[in-house]
Amino acid sequence: MSRFTDLGNSLYTGDKSFDFVGRRWLWYAVSAVIVLLTIAITSLRGGFLFGIEFRGGSEFRISQPAVVDVEIAHDAVASVIGKSEARISVVGQDSIRVQTEQLTTEDTDAVRLALADSYSVTVNEVTSSFIGASWGADITGQALRALAIFLGVVAVIMALYFRTWKMSVAALVALVHDLALTAGIYGVLGLEVTPAAVIGLLTILGYSLYDTVVVFDKIRENTTYAHSSSGATFAESVNLAVNQTLVRSINTSVVAALPVAAILFIGSVLLGAGTLRDIALALFIGILAGTYSTIFIAAPMYAHLRESEPEESKWGRAQKVRVERVGDGAVR
Repeated sequence: MSRFTDLGNSLYTGDKSFDFVGRRWLWYAVSAVIVLLTIAITSLRGGFLFGIEFRGGSEFRISQPAVVDVEIAHDAVASVIGKSEARISVVGQDSIRVQTEQLTTEDTDAVRLALADSYSVTVNEVTSSFIGASWGADITGQALRALAIFLGVVAVIMALYFRTWKMSVAALVALVHDLALTAGIYGVLGLEVTPAAVIGLLTILGYSLYDTVVVFDKIRENTTYAHSSSGATFAESVNLAVNQTLVRSINTSVVAALPVAAILFIGSVLLGAGTLRDIALALFIGILAGTYSTIFIAAPMYAHLRESEPEESKWGRAQKVRVERVGDGAVR
């Protein structure tokens, strides 16, 4: 722990420094490759695996069967409606969930009876429900509208708060990266996308934005008097700010990820609560992605955008000439 504290102190004072901004093209390339790979693999797998809430269909749940065997459910469903693409999973330790395409009332009753007979339970212990595909379409539309409104409001507020639209652009790129990476991991692993997962996906935007604002606030503090006091270039001032907040970002991420991981374990393993699992999984992935994007994307991109300004380019060239002259012994 003392070594970690010493490292944090060294990073804050500038005695030690990781060159995040100087290697920005490497981070851009790594991030682009990861996102493109997740998109490609998801496409090869046939796209996202949407839950019944989005695609519509019928769902059956068998409570406390004598034997927890999904093959029994496959055979029972096939005996009624023939070959089907039923999705069958174990929920918790003593329940089985069966999802099928939309069934008629007669087929629904027949499947309930077949499942009850196959698992040696009463019909009352086999519940059924139906969800129309239009409901999922409505939820999807509302989520996309909420996302668009959220991003628009964030862009305006950050531009007003930091008095520059370039911080808004850098923050939005980091947010889009977090969304794409989290969604891509769902697609690569074949995880089911449910409304709870969408809620978790939207929730991580707040955390990612918080971490980005903390770093940007330090960047603004460092760059306000960068030219007149420290003599550092704009990129060097931004890089110092990232290093000074690095330990805080890591600590915040660990503190946030630990309870989410506990919820994920309890919800999926002990309780078998699908809603808890879906929300916690999206949050856990998003927290890690948000921490990465703040350090390796948002801050370097802001420095990149600002360096293109005539004033910053002129200052950077002057500092480079000064360093070269110091190295040659012309300036002391």
